[in-house]
Amino acid sequence: MIGTFFKGLTSSGAWVCFDEFNRISLEVLSVIAQYLQILLNEKKKGERETTCMFLETEIKVVNTFSVYITMNPTYAGRQQLPDNLKALFRPVAMMVPNYRLIAEIFFYSFGFTDSTNLAGKMTGTFTLCSEQLSKQDH
Repeated sequence: MIGTFFKGLTSSGAWVCFDEFNRISLEVLSVIAQYLQILLNEKKKGERETTCMFLETEIKVVNTFSVYITMNPTYAGRQQLPDNLKALFRPVAMMVPNYRLIAEIFFYSFGFTDSTNLAGKMTGTFTLCSEQLSKQDH
């Protein structure tokens, strides 16, 4: 099934993002790594469009296809990615943004002179609202 998915992905040049990728079993991760290695090697040739043999079928490879993954490594029940799969992806770390600093810069860019004070008040207000009000749209 995953092979058929990758055939369609590469033939159309689409992008995909696999969420919680490290929750997949190790056996399946190994198969995905083999498939991706074949397809990414074709992509590295640099041609806009090429063909290759993939799972006993000749498929079109549009080099705009891309694969992204998300992982939360600290949660229980997560796998470590095999080394051959790790090598195919570039890691990026995410963190919670500093809303006060963002608001302060926003206010300064609009010409407010007391941006630090305003940013503290605004982020405090919105934090309080998000904690106490319903997330439901009204």
